[in-house]
Amino acid sequence: MKIFQREQRSLFGEILDWMLTPLLLLWPVSLALTWLVAQGLANKPFDRALEYNAHALAQLVTVQRGRVLFNLPQSASEILRADESDTVYYQVLAPSGRFLSGERDLPQPPEDEVPQTGEVRLRDAELRGVDLRVAYIWVRLPLPGEPLALVQVAETREKRSMLATEIIKGVMLPQFVILPLAVLLVWLALARGIQPLNQLEERIRARNPDDLSPLDHKAVPLEVAPLVDSVNDLLRRLGDSMATQKRFLADAAHQLKTPLAGLRMQADLAQREGTSTAELKQSLQQIGRASMRATHTVNQLLALARAEGGAMVLAHQPCDLARLVIEVVRDSVPRALDKRIDLGYDGVEPGAEGVWVDGNPTLLKELARNLLDNAINYTPSSDARPGVITARVLADRFSHVVLLQVEDSGPGVPESERELIFQPFYRALGTDADGSGLGLPIVQEIARQHGAEVLIEDVHPGHNPPGARFTVRFPERRAAPE
Repeated sequence: MKIFQREQRSLFGEILDWMLTPLLLLWPVSLALTWLVAQGLANKPFDRALEYNAHALAQLVTVQRGRVLFNLPQSASEILRADESDTVYYQVLAPSGRFLSGERDLPQPPEDEVPQTGEVRLRDAELRGVDLRVAYIWVRLPLPGEPLALVQVAETREKRSMLATEIIKGVMLPQFVILPLAVLLVWLALARGIQPLNQLEERIRARNPDDLSPLDHKAVPLEVAPLVDSVNDLLRRLGDSMATQKRFLADAAHQLKTPLAGLRMQADLAQREGTSTAELKQSLQQIGRASMRATHTVNQLLALARAEGGAMVLAHQPCDLARLVIEVVRDSVPRALDKRIDLGYDGVEPGAEGVWVDGNPTLLKELARNLLDNAINYTPSSDARPGVITARVLADRFSHVVLLQVEDSGPGVPESERELIFQPFYRALGTDADGSGLGLPIVQEIARQHGAEVLIEDVHPGHNPPGARFTVRFPERRAAPE
């Protein structure tokens, strides 16, 4: 259901989200910090005024004849004059706690606080539901027992709130202009930053379908260059694959053209007037051989295509390589007998230790069959000197490999051609052996899919003929299946 499918993400939108989201989240934090800083700035000048008033009132506390007095002259009372915004309160208490002057209901300092003379302290309090800022000081008097008098000056917080508000307005109002401007600049910068990607897309879209030339990685940003290099590598491999396919199709068409032309020619000869029975029989034999050759070529083409796609289609499983090779040898015996070739198996028995490999049995049998067919095609044989072909499977326990060998008594393979024979449709020079030139490429491809290595050597170096030995080295399966 489409409802559960993930929508395609936009790189532009994702980068914009990662850039703007932190900015928008930090903005409220900035506002909160601005408020706290504004409150601190607004409190400082008014706190200093309260501290001055508390010191001034503390100097008016005197002792006369052992009695604590507080005289507030008219000039001193002006400092406590209330303005239009705030109200100022004061309180003076004798050492015994006796009320001397001021506001009787003004809250007292905390009981657990240790008095310190000569030091003005500040605290927040509340009087009849109104928030206050209180400055208080303990005054030492010349009385027995070192008693301390208390002087407090309190002020409502209206002017402080107004000043803090003004500070916040002065700081925050520009942010409402700067923030949208910052978002716009981020948008424009991001659009400009991804423009090279849009240009790269346009260049790719403007290309012809058959244009596989590499992209210019110098015309893109440094961060996109690895992507362009990967695309260029993909284009190179795609070009190689297409070239291989074109060459393969051309060679296949050429290989099929010869037997088909022979079929048409023999059919024309058979249809001529006056053709004798012997000539007609000979033409039919030629048609049969040509059709068999065409069928063999088609089968080899299909086998090569199956081998090239086998890694993706066919699964691997534990295989007894000795048993598979023996089955292929048995199937190839009739063809070997037709050419008077002695074909046999000389190796370990099926089920023996060390002959198990991980692979696909169909492909492994195809590999062995092509090796035997190649040996049968290129091994000369006669009644006087019959050809000999031997297949074997050996277990190398020291190297942990399984060897599949097919050796013959033929002319061998010159060292100059040992790499060429694995190319599709390549035929050894100087031979008239039947074949399509696809058998050994199929062997090479199947071996590659199984992690194996194909080696070629002479059976009898220095002799004529030297013979050829094809060896396929498979990695041994660590343990046989139960």
